[in-house]
Amino acid sequence: MAVKLDTVVPFGRSFDEYVKMFGLTETELQQPILSVADGPASFNAEGTRLGYRIRSVDPLYCFDAAQIKQRFDAVVDNIINQVENSLDDWVWSYHHSPGGLRKNREAAIELFCQDFEQGRAAGRYAVGELPQLNYPDTAYRLGLCSHFLFLYSEQFDQTFHLDAICEMLRVCREVRIFPLLNLDLNPSPHLDFVMTALTSMGYQCDIQSVVYEFQRNGNKMLKIVRKS
Repeated sequence: MAVKLDTVVPFGRSFDEYVKMFGLTETELQQPILSVADGPASFNAEGTRLGYRIRSVDPLYCFDAAQIKQRFDAVVDNIINQVENSLDDWVWSYHHSPGGLRKNREAAIELFCQDFEQGRAAGRYAVGELPQLNYPDTAYRLGLCSHFLFLYSEQFDQTFHLDAICEMLRVCREVRIFPLLNLDLNPSPHLDFVMTALTSMGYQCDIQSVVYEFQRNGNKMLKIVRKS
């Protein structure tokens, strides 16, 4: 087992990681994006600076930036220590070392914290959580979910996963989820159930390889679109 976590932790990724995790093209980035369970990622902060329209949703946003940073500080040592004790479970082409991973995560949350209060006032960071989102049908072209669904398969059952993804599909014309492995580095036990259910509802589900890989064999995302 690579990392043992009892609850969802605030461990955000960068804009560059999002682009690689989700295979985002410039054309796709130009569309309105809803990023769900975004935590302290810097995707919104960096993307906004580049002129993109991103809204992030997370229950964590009921706290202020300092409180969110405190929650990150409370868990980062434990996570890095667990990674250091399971080096072969990870691919080091992106972060290079546990120290590099920590540096990248600290850089992401620093950018997030610098942007958060202004972004929250502008409505770019909104309090909310799956499986219910407070947005109209098809309000967004693209919905993203990084390191929550499927990763926390032990904490959230298959019904939650299906309900959560259906809600994202109500709000977004297309949904992408990464990674498809759980914390044990195994394919999520909910993946087949979710894909079968969504296909029966008329959605097209495709598992696609991406250039980003940190969990070993964790280089695939699920892309879900409405069939025309």
